[in-house]
Amino acid sequence: MENSRYDIQARQFINGKWVSGTSNVVLTNVNPYDQSPIFEMPLASRAEVDQAYQAAEAAQQSWSRVAASERGHLIGKVASLIVTRKEEIIDWLIRESGSTRIKSEIEWNAIRLCAETWSHMPQHLTGKILTDDRPGKYSFVFRDPLGVIGVISPWNFPLILGVRSVIPAIALGNTVVLKPASDTPVTGALLIAHLFAEAGCPDGVINTVVGSGSEIGDYFVEHPTPRLISFTGSTEVGKRVGHGAVSGATIKRISLELGGNSPLVVLDDANVEVAAGAAVIGRFLHQGQICMSVNRIIVDRSMEKKFLELFVDGVRKLKVGNPAEADTIIGPIINQSQLDGLNQKISSSQSGNVKLLCGGKADGLLLPPHVFSPVEGNHPLCQEETFGPLVPVAIAENEEHALGMANDTQHGLSSAVFTENMERGLNFARGIYAGMTHINDITIDDQPLAPFGGEKNSGLGRFNGDYVMEEFTRAHWITWQGTGR
Repeated sequence: MENSRYDIQARQFINGKWVSGTSNVVLTNVNPYDQSPIFEMPLASRAEVDQAYQAAEAAQQSWSRVAASERGHLIGKVASLIVTRKEEIIDWLIRESGSTRIKSEIEWNAIRLCAETWSHMPQHLTGKILTDDRPGKYSFVFRDPLGVIGVISPWNFPLILGVRSVIPAIALGNTVVLKPASDTPVTGALLIAHLFAEAGCPDGVINTVVGSGSEIGDYFVEHPTPRLISFTGSTEVGKRVGHGAVSGATIKRISLELGGNSPLVVLDDANVEVAAGAAVIGRFLHQGQICMSVNRIIVDRSMEKKFLELFVDGVRKLKVGNPAEADTIIGPIINQSQLDGLNQKISSSQSGNVKLLCGGKADGLLLPPHVFSPVEGNHPLCQEETFGPLVPVAIAENEEHALGMANDTQHGLSSAVFTENMERGLNFARGIYAGMTHINDITIDDQPLAPFGGEKNSGLGRFNGDYVMEEFTRAHWITWQGTGR
């Protein structure tokens, strides 16, 4: 018999129970496409943060002693529920985050892969036996859980960017307190809690607090209980998280996945049709509201005319509208504040030699795609992350110039280069100072075992596979002296 849908109410999940927040602030959760109300939610205060961290701390020691196979079995149950509840999950992503059905399918598949992969990973954790030249001395390195991990998820890919920290943290013997963005309390936290609860997760292993950043944001980070804060969001807020992690009562670790300014570079030997098609989807998937989205395009001058013809033609064919319809590519901007910022960028960018090749007025929170060219590398459109359906096209005189423009940014998350020569592509890719570079593909990619993370102002640390094992465990050196020295 098909499972009934979760009864998702406007409550916090703490120590296995659904409780009301005690803040005086009430969140109105709305559908960004039609502004229809989803629910009103009393937000969490510092009291709920304390309760959540206390529950996580109380549960952590016993959870860490649970066999790795049993922890993996729990994650396997979550993976099965993700498959069983596919349409419910996709419906929530469309309804709450304004995700198109195409993007929602991608995000659902990502959380499925994450859960399925990590159901096997706990038993892959290994330590070391070190050589010791002192007689009778044995030297071991164990990998132990950190303890309690605080996770802050964003609104743009709320499920996968919460799950990719929550699932490995729990699988490795840690416990979690999860705080979502206020725009996506369900897909960023409450839905995740329901999945774990249905899978039989012990009380206190996962807890959620939905609260305003102004009231509990700093407190969540500076709280003495968590040993690590995993944050995904803007560089500006990430810097504040980093400061809070070292300024509180205890110094704690941080994993930061922050903003991006991803270049897509088209060299003079590229397949221009492939490059143009990739640029269309790489920029405008989820309305450009992706940290690793193509934020600027750099095209060799010899390719400029042909590329722009193909690219602009492809952009004009994108359907803007109801995200629930299967062929919609561009849905709503997440909220009015974001749209206001994008409109400001549009109005301030139409000056000098910069031309608007396509665009249009917003209809509610639906903003048509905008393409600007030619744009100099020092223009704000090329220097700043634009979280929306706007893209600048810059023209490079040669390969060296293109590489210089690609690196001319304070960010270093993802990147892409198009060329028919593999050796040339690898050399160019290794010259880009970024955490990830994809040759002949879009800048958007995330795989369960591949290192995901950035350089410079794009963050610290790496997610996925063995890399997140290092992040979410601690090395503990223990020696045994078998005979007297």
